[in-house]
Amino acid sequence: MSAGPDRVMLARARRIMALQTAAAITVSLLVLGALVLIVVTYSQNAAARTLLRETAASADDVKDPAPGVWIFVQDAAGTVEATEDAPRGLPDRDALDRVRAGGAAETVRIGGREGGYLALTRRRGARVVQVVMSRHEQHDERERLLGALAVGELIGLLVALLSAALLARRATAPLAEALARQRHFVADASHELRTPLTQLHTRAQLLQMDLRAGAGLADVTTDVDHLVTGTRHLGEVVEDLLLSSQLGRRDDVRVPVDLATVAAEVLAEQTDRAGAQRVELTLLAGAADTFVVLGHRAALRRVLTALLDNALSHTPSGGHVSVELGTAGAAVAVVVRDDGTGFDPADTERLFARFARGGHGDHRRFGLGLALAKEVITGHGGTIDAWGRPGQGAAFTIHLPSANRDEQ
Repeated sequence: MSAGPDRVMLARARRIMALQTAAAITVSLLVLGALVLIVVTYSQNAAARTLLRETAASADDVKDPAPGVWIFVQDAAGTVEATEDAPRGLPDRDALDRVRAGGAAETVRIGGREGGYLALTRRRGARVVQVVMSRHEQHDERERLLGALAVGELIGLLVALLSAALLARRATAPLAEALARQRHFVADASHELRTPLTQLHTRAQLLQMDLRAGAGLADVTTDVDHLVTGTRHLGEVVEDLLLSSQLGRRDDVRVPVDLATVAAEVLAEQTDRAGAQRVELTLLAGAADTFVVLGHRAALRRVLTALLDNALSHTPSGGHVSVELGTAGAAVAVVVRDDGTGFDPADTERLFARFARGGHGDHRRFGLGLALAKEVITGHGGTIDAWGRPGQGAAFTIHLPSANRDEQ
């Protein structure tokens, strides 16, 4: 199954997350900008009314008002004295006449384009005073503020989109990794289980046919032996697959592992198989040396099992397989060596690929074992190398950091 649908789904999820996050940030900026504009407008209006009241209360004549302010005084006879250079259309004579006739003081807006004017008309003794203030400067200030807010909103939108895209990618990275691991595991399982299951089914059919045909005990025993061997191989494949699915998410604390003990256990498990194949097994480990590393015992045990299984699978009757442990500076070295069929040096790197097969006429199949061995060793901060020659055997060398390296 192609990984295309996963990529499409993740891309769609990232776009949705990015757009939603960017929209939330943009709306927040809009609300903030609106609040700033409201506060500024309110402050301007309050300042304008305060200036008009103070000027109207303290002005003795129409000369020298504040910039942008004009004063108009109407006496009892109705004559109006005005500040020089007053804008055309001022004063508001209707307001002057209403207050002069006994009306209450009033504040009115005059004009609407580009801010207009704000006028306060009130009585002072026998006279009526009208103070008019231009709102043009305040209007221009609001225009500049709106422009700045618009530019800030645009920049904020771009930053929000970029930040949201980055956050969405980071947020979906674990999901992408999980999907990739799941798809990888399914592909591995499908590939690895197909052959052993087919073999088991075939051998079960043969056993069924023999039993129905009244076959002798020897024939049935052979079929049962084949079934047992097949189930063992199937169990090893399942163990490899489970280990493969866990490698990417091992976060448990590592513990000291004695590789000499693990190697001895693995060799003990393979003794019967080696005896049946007439292959000699040897464990070489210096008694005075320490072969303790920090790691996951089950994973390291599986590595040694895979290497020993590989060696026994390609060592003919009368051959020899050894596991040699030693130290190299601050590292523990483990060498699994056999004098079997070996392999072409050109295939060295390919041996650790999943489902690798030998080349140049070598039909051996390495499956997941060696690939997982490299993943485990690399995950433990070590290295694994292979050496081989056709007909001269093979050797796999592991170097892992010693648990006692700080003391060396």
